[in-house]
Amino acid sequence: MNKKPIAALVAALSIAAHAGAQTTPEPTPRHVVAVHAGRLVDVVAGKVLTDQTILIEGERIVAVGASGAVNVPAGAETIDLSRSTVLPGLIDAHTHLTDDPYMSGYRSLGVSDIRAAMFGVQSARRTLEAGFTTVRNVGASGFGDVALRDAINDGEVEGPRMRVSGYPIGIQGGHCDNNLLPHDFHYQEGGVADGPWQGRTKAREMVKFGADVIKICASGGVLSKGDEPGAEQLTLEEMKAIVDEAHKLGRRVAAHAHGATSIRDAIIAGVDSVEHASLIDDEGIKLAKQHGTYLVMDIYNDDFILQEGAKAGMLPESLEKERHIGRVQRENFQKAWRAGVKMAFGTDAGVYPHGDNAKQFYYMVKFGMTPMQAIQAATVGGADLLGWQDRVGSLQPGKYADIIAVNGDPLADPGELTHVKFVMKGGAVIKGQPAAR
Repeated sequence: MNKKPIAALVAALSIAAHAGAQTTPEPTPRHVVAVHAGRLVDVVAGKVLTDQTILIEGERIVAVGASGAVNVPAGAETIDLSRSTVLPGLIDAHTHLTDDPYMSGYRSLGVSDIRAAMFGVQSARRTLEAGFTTVRNVGASGFGDVALRDAINDGEVEGPRMRVSGYPIGIQGGHCDNNLLPHDFHYQEGGVADGPWQGRTKAREMVKFGADVIKICASGGVLSKGDEPGAEQLTLEEMKAIVDEAHKLGRRVAAHAHGATSIRDAIIAGVDSVEHASLIDDEGIKLAKQHGTYLVMDIYNDDFILQEGAKAGMLPESLEKERHIGRVQRENFQKAWRAGVKMAFGTDAGVYPHGDNAKQFYYMVKFGMTPMQAIQAATVGGADLLGWQDRVGSLQPGKYADIIAVNGDPLADPGELTHVKFVMKGGAVIKGQPAAR
């Protein structure tokens, strides 16, 4: 056997491989950006720092510190916010991005799930431009929130980072069902579950089709037809089954609950947050504190409901419910906060126009929080509730470069947060002046 051709072939392949290795292009270096902040709100320490630099590589923050102490590489892009107050991107833990507030009540029957998802594209952009770079979307028909989240993640549309629930789970005829149509239509929402095993099944279904979090309706609601906000709907046994299933599948649970009994049972069942919590009593406050349960109390939207609700198509009975519950909810917010219950910022966006989320800061301060505490509820508090402490909620190395800026001082006037002038998400400027090289 002639081995010379084989040896020659091996030598040729070795030379080709060596040549290929030599011509392999070097990895493209990550884009480096230095943001110069005149004032920076350190939400972890609860203080404001001056003359700071945030160094960003790609999507993540790599360094934060006094401007003279941060080594900015030559050729880095710079963003001058030296006359601004810089904060982490805000987090709204209770939104409905696919809901149009002006299509309420019977008007909502003319809105298809596909149309709602398309509306979500617009509301996602508005929410992001308002400075909310992360949201938790707790309730959407047709898994429109799942589709919106995935489109944002894939770069097809612009919007905040999203945790989504799909359909909220509740009883037949309850707040999370659709009670506007007569019996002839035999219609019920996709999250209806009666009994513990149906509840488990629905939790599994939501996870199967993309839910990051499970939403349950423990009580009646304000904007639903024919029920009372204070009345318990899911039983303790049903809630325990759903929470157990969700936690087993690695999902947290948010419970819509207005009434004292439903709040108590939801906390005992092990939910991670109680939404609205309007009629919470001393027992509920004590339990929330003992269990470390977050309260997410939407204390701004009472204004919109009572001022614009009739124009938006909200039912007269819904407006009457709100007249009885709105002020009590704000007073209980103050009571729960003073008692030391954990709170995350959440507004029920979609009940009012998207992009107005920051209007709630005024009421959180009016009813007990300092401006810093209200900002912390919308940053480190929200990140903790969502389980994204390692990604968002503060300006620290390793976290996403989600950054906003305002002209004034939000610690003196929380209203400044309704006028966000600069938004960056994951190192990309969404709103504001282009960076200067």
